[in-house]
Amino acid sequence: MTSTTTFDDTARAYVAAFNAQDDTERRKAVATVFAPDATYTDPLADIAGHDAIAAFIAGAQQQFAGWTFRLAGPVDGHHDQARFTWVLGPDGEEPVVGFDVIRLDDEGRITQVLGFLDKVPAPAA
Repeated sequence: MTSTTTFDDTARAYVAAFNAQDDTERRKAVATVFAPDATYTDPLADIAGHDAIAAFIAGAQQQFAGWTFRLAGPVDGHHDQARFTWVLGPDGEEPVVGFDVIRLDDEGRITQVLGFLDKVPAPAA
């Protein structure tokens, strides 16, 4: 990674993109944080590109309306990759916990996300 962006900065910008409520703001955040051909893979998605990532984020916000993504713990990185844990829930609660590994290009933009869901709410009966 040759830019002055730190792994912490990138992880914070990533979470901010997931919290961007307005479509225009969300698309701008995605374009800033992710490389144009970035891929995003987790148990719920296997997508590529800014449009697909922005649509995925919009879908998560719709499904979990009013909830906020937050970093949970330190960001650990080396070379062009980093890992971090995040939580999603209303203030003070963490019903969803995930762990992401990201790869960055030379400009500090995310080229790949490999996501894991460590904790998810049980489906309503």
